[in-house]
Amino acid sequence: MRNTKCETGNFFPRIFRIGKFFLIIIGSFAFIGIVLAFTSAPFWIWYGLGTSKAEISGTPDYIVVLGGSGIPSETGLMRTYYAALAAKNFPDARIIIALPGDTTDTLSSVNRMRAEMILRGVEPERILLEDSGTNTRAQAMLIRELISNYKLQITNYELPSSSLVPRPSSLLLITSPEHLYRAVGTFRKAGFEQIDGLPAFESDIESDISFTARKLGGRRWVPDVGSNITLRYQFWTQLHYELLIIREWVAIAYYWLMGWI
Repeated sequence: MRNTKCETGNFFPRIFRIGKFFLIIIGSFAFIGIVLAFTSAPFWIWYGLGTSKAEISGTPDYIVVLGGSGIPSETGLMRTYYAALAAKNFPDARIIIALPGDTTDTLSSVNRMRAEMILRGVEPERILLEDSGTNTRAQAMLIRELISNYKLQITNYELPSSSLVPRPSSLLLITSPEHLYRAVGTFRKAGFEQIDGLPAFESDIESDISFTARKLGGRRWVPDVGSNITLRYQFWTQLHYELLIIREWVAIAYYWLMGWI
């Protein structure tokens, strides 16, 4: 007869040891993350993701805006802002907004993003919509097909069966800084050769934002952190960068394993 009591007695200590092991690992990573948040290392890693593929080497045929979280959102508005600037600098380029949504619904995010571009001075006839791709890989493939069909429509010639794109089209990709490296690699893997990237970096305010709590009527027993910008803002900003970096590293690894970059 099996000794059930003995097996049960060994089970819980084993689970406790495994749980303790994982807690130590998680705690170690959390400690490293907190320590790094007091430095500028997360920013420079995030900055590197945004600048490693950032360049404008020529005049693009298409300015591709990857939609982010839609409109209104931080990523959507930042990318739209940069796309409008690029559209003014390259007046002959077509703009492709890539964001899944219902184009028949005027309140959908993809149409709101289009309206935001028009509000910023981009002519409506320059804007094309890619409304079906639900990740960067799908968007790259669908944009390749969209460009091919658009060329057929305006030139009225038939494509050779061996190629979706009769001649190379140059793209300028606009997306969030942490996403640019993966986006450029994904579009290149999908068949585009001439690809530039423009990261939608945010801008810091120029003013001194320190304060003195006593002048504002604060309680004397509460520590005055008004002049400690690191504790008030930079620490939390670096933690945010760490989350962006970890998420993007995981996404890059997944795309690499799938053969998409």
